[in-house]
Amino acid sequence: MGDVTEAQRQAGRHLAAIHRHYLSDLSQIAQVMTRIEAGDAPPAELAHIVLHSQMAQNFAAAGTLCGQQCWALTMHHNIEEQSIFPQLHARGSEPVRAIVDRLRAEHEVVHALLERLGAAAGGLSEAPSSEQFAETRAIFDQLVAVVRSHFKFEETALAEALGVYQVDI
Repeated sequence: MGDVTEAQRQAGRHLAAIHRHYLSDLSQIAQVMTRIEAGDAPPAELAHIVLHSQMAQNFAAAGTLCGQQCWALTMHHNIEEQSIFPQLHARGSEPVRAIVDRLRAEHEVVHALLERLGAAAGGLSEAPSSEQFAETRAIFDQLVAVVRSHFKFEETALAEALGVYQVDI
């Protein structure tokens, strides 16, 4: 974006720190899934962690796919969808608006995967089986890949734009 000051880069660093929190929650779920694969943890523990972790609440509750029927918007997506993205869309260049549009579409993919993961984890706790676990693990692995990619793109593409267009995080 040309000449960008260190102060302008700070907003992008703040966003990255928020993302590290969500990745930490994913890591906790991965640890539990690994314990389940090794036979060290009951499937019900996975369901509890998936359905009650901060990450799951922050993403699954936001509900762009379930529309107004979802019970709440989470702070992370509320800030992005209701504040950060509109500001960037209004103030940003055409390339920045295209980035925002892509990120919004990616949010929908994340929401869908979280809903599928929650349902699969619930099914796993109700009727544990190797097949149900394999399905849950596959959805989880897909979610992790999508979230990591989404965060990396968002952090890279918006790192300077957030500060240049004076969007508070």
